[in-house]
Amino acid sequence: MEPLKKHHGIVYPLNRSNVDTDQIIPKQFLKRIERTGFGQFLFYNWRFNDDGSLKENFSLNDPKYNDASILVGGENFGCGSSREHAPWAIQDYGFKVVIAPSFADIFYNNCFKNGILPIQLPNSAVEKLMEKAEAEIYGLSVDLEKQVVYGRELEVNFDIQPYHKEMLLNGWDEIAVTLTHEDKIDQYENNTKGVKTLGIS
Repeated sequence: MEPLKKHHGIVYPLNRSNVDTDQIIPKQFLKRIERTGFGQFLFYNWRFNDDGSLKENFSLNDPKYNDASILVGGENFGCGSSREHAPWAIQDYGFKVVIAPSFADIFYNNCFKNGILPIQLPNSAVEKLMEKAEAEIYGLSVDLEKQVVYGRELEVNFDIQPYHKEMLLNGWDEIAVTLTHEDKIDQYENNTKGVKTLGIS
């Protein structure tokens, strides 16, 4: 994964609460064996008509959000099943940051594993972001090191666990975190070579 320290991007406002993982990536697309290519199916049932044409009344199809890389959603974002395909689809579409008042726990943790920064902000800040991004093309900056989100007429701090912060700053997944202790792992394996495990009956 690529390190994420600072990011500036256009905000896409998805003004809906309880967006579940089946809405993010419908179950019929989970048969794919690759981890890439899911972005084209993001919010599929909301974005497309039955004939595959774009729905004019769904906001993400508005050309002004074509280059959006920060998704702002409502409460309990990412609820539903635990499918990791949901953050895969969000990331593959081009979103690097997801902001909401609250997240489903499994989705929240899956974001970090896939290089996405989920940020929990107060309702008042999220509502302000929604209003601005719905009214105009609104740019927002995220500084992970300082843990602050800022844009025109808005600046707010956010909390993040040190472990998750370190993962994103370094571009590590959980395997990479384990390999930071490779010297200790090698030392343990060398010390246990030839040692027989005693069974206890």
